[in-house]
Amino acid sequence: MELNDLLRKENIAPETVIVMRHRPREPRLQAVLPWLVEENHTLFNTYQQTQGPTVEKAFQSAEYLASFIGTDNGKAVLAGLYKIGKTKKMAYQQFWAKREHIELYEKFGLIGMENKRGSCLWFDLKRTNHFEEWRGKLVICWPGMALSFWRWASRNKFDVFSICEESVFVKTMPRWAVLVVSHAQLETLPRSWREELSRWRGIYYILDTADGKGYVGAAYGEENIYQRWILGYSKSGDGGNKLLKGRDASGFRYSILQILPHDMLKDDVQRVEETWKRRLHTREFGLNAGSIRGQASLMQT
Repeated sequence: MELNDLLRKENIAPETVIVMRHRPREPRLQAVLPWLVEENHTLFNTYQQTQGPTVEKAFQSAEYLASFIGTDNGKAVLAGLYKIGKTKKMAYQQFWAKREHIELYEKFGLIGMENKRGSCLWFDLKRTNHFEEWRGKLVICWPGMALSFWRWASRNKFDVFSICEESVFVKTMPRWAVLVVSHAQLETLPRSWREELSRWRGIYYILDTADGKGYVGAAYGEENIYQRWILGYSKSGDGGNKLLKGRDASGFRYSILQILPHDMLKDDVQRVEETWKRRLHTREFGLNAGSIRGQASLMQT
């Protein structure tokens, strides 16, 4: 079975379809792109609605875009089949005035349109209902060199490798003991993950991969770890913590050291937090401010 066979079954001529394998050069964007397909489709579609000059010409001759997310093993997972609609010219200033382009640049490092180009074409892409049940599940083999990220469907053979039972874009959250997320991922965590994190009070750890220093924190607010991570660190990067300020949050890694009862009192949570700071020595050698002596009262009760 090939992709072209599936297209014909939907009465879509492969000659009218461009197949694209998205695998951004920007590491942060590459990490979150699968989640954006499901969790923030507007942002994902913004990413693919402008292209380089060569692809622009192809888009103008095509009727559909079969959009896929590239994987490490030369495979690609279906993100959707899009109808290519109207086109408009977009100047450099217009490109960077668009809120979604700014967000893709500031949060995920999108290189975007360069000034020397002057202008580009913006394409109205509407996701169709074709293969909707296979989004995140249909995996195809990408022919030839993976560096060529787009092809005409009719001129290539895209073998169907597998159809997964569940979407690979938004997987079940790992057990808290093995969960590690980057700052880029933190900003786009799936809704199901956020709901899970909101159930837990606990002690968490932030590692700065730039120098290996760590920060121990506690979550005991109304929405627990979700509140501290998503509403705190994903916005500012430092969450208001003195020694995290001024650091590049793109290198931060977030994990959970200990889960605590959802009704544990704030003072009790802070006492557990202090034991972790002492054991990991994050006041002497890490990113927790304040002296050990000043925390003695927390340990005495």
